[in-house]
Amino acid sequence: MSAAELPPLRDVIARHGLSASKALGQNFLFDAQLLARIARIPGDLTDAEVLEIGPGPGGLTRALLAKGARVTAIERDRRCIPALAELEAAYPGKLRVIEGDATEIEARTLFDGAPHIVSNLPYNVGTALLIGWLSADWLPWWTSLTLMFQREVAERIVAPVGGDAYGRLAVLAQWRSTARIAMPVHRSAFTPPPKVMSAVVHITPTEAPGDVALFVLERVTAAAFGQRRKMLRQSLRGVPGALEALEAEGIEATRRAETVSVAEFVAVARRLS
Repeated sequence: MSAAELPPLRDVIARHGLSASKALGQNFLFDAQLLARIARIPGDLTDAEVLEIGPGPGGLTRALLAKGARVTAIERDRRCIPALAELEAAYPGKLRVIEGDATEIEARTLFDGAPHIVSNLPYNVGTALLIGWLSADWLPWWTSLTLMFQREVAERIVAPVGGDAYGRLAVLAQWRSTARIAMPVHRSAFTPPPKVMSAVVHITPTEAPGDVALFVLERVTAAAFGQRRKMLRQSLRGVPGALEALEAEGIEATRRAETVSVAEFVAVARRLS
């Protein structure tokens, strides 16, 4: 079967008797135009390597292959493997399917270059995977991240200082990368519809600030946002040298974590590194 002869995704799902697994955090997307829009977000994918986590029956996979990408897809639901095998046959040499749990696979070892990661992530593992990718060596092993999240999580990733959504995830995503919401996705686009709205986040790495250790930044933000309603002089009291670093940077210890910018957190972490 050639790519032009592929049946509609709904027919593939019906033929293989597939249904979205709540336990695996699955929600299927059928809208080909919507999937094509997501596949365009990273830019030109002609002959580019792409990692997709949780392709399910292969809706987004189709869109990525149609854009000319060479896709490596990691899928733990073996019910979906036959449907993905049909895509492998339709796009010879363009799709590699790995059956397994993405949280247990060292994905960077699968590539010689730096792939784009494009995924409609399973809701139950999406944030953990993102944190792992953002905590990678810098510049990282990936070129860009184009990821579907619950809208609430997406807003936490891109949140500006001062907002209720601003926290550790925003600092981790923004201190050495650029994060934006590329497009909202209505719950009605999914089968079955989730209870929440979704959004696609696009993240590209930037140069890391010098002389800052990630583990120090993580420790400072964990303490600060772990008691976000308390003043910094209380929340950071358990981090050796943190209060002195605040004073050296001219940051009032009476402020609360949500008022401290990414740059200010980085400056404090630099002094403690």
